[in-house]
Amino acid sequence: MEAEVRASTFERDWWLRVLAVFQAPRAVFAGLRDDSDEQATARQEPVMALVILAGMGAILVTTATRSLLDDPQIDRLLVLVLVFLAGALYGIAAYWIGGGALYLGVRAAGGDETYRRARHLLAFAAAPIALSLLALWPLQIAIYGSDLFRSGGADEEGAGVWFFRALEIGFFAWALVLIVYGIRVVHGWPLVRSLGALMLAALALVAIGIVPSLF
Repeated sequence: MEAEVRASTFERDWWLRVLAVFQAPRAVFAGLRDDSDEQATARQEPVMALVILAGMGAILVTTATRSLLDDPQIDRLLVLVLVFLAGALYGIAAYWIGGGALYLGVRAAGGDETYRRARHLLAFAAAPIALSLLALWPLQIAIYGSDLFRSGGADEEGAGVWFFRALEIGFFAWALVLIVYGIRVVHGWPLVRSLGALMLAALALVAIGIVPSLF
């Protein structure tokens, strides 16, 4: 019974850290230093929620998504289903593959990293992309409606398009900053070494993409 209460408390704490990562990221990433099975299990559900929401936020900025309603066989309800499914798949793929690249990058930089913690770090760093889904898209839908999912719609003209594009870029840049900051906090590294680990992770990601094509 005591173990169940403790597990429930840990899980609640990690759900709260999903919100805290926007205001107090140091405390959140410092919590990742504890990679025990108990803590890792407690943060699995918050991590998966971030991964799926971030995946949806990322998929919505792609050209393919922006032209879904060009197909007369696709209606608005189907757009929602496709965005959810594609976003979930994209987020999960990025979680496993991107987490692996981050793990390799940190290890190459001399860090004592685990694959599990690298994935969790990536998930919490992606919180701004998840936030973009909840903050930007309701506003854009309210302004542009279904034009968001049609080529040549009102969302592609005027100053508004540049405003929202700048905000989207800002959320993705925020996520990159959090990855570097997370590496720095978890491993106690200076900024330059943390940036180096991210660059090595990017190289690993490129290598992961190239290797299958060689066969």
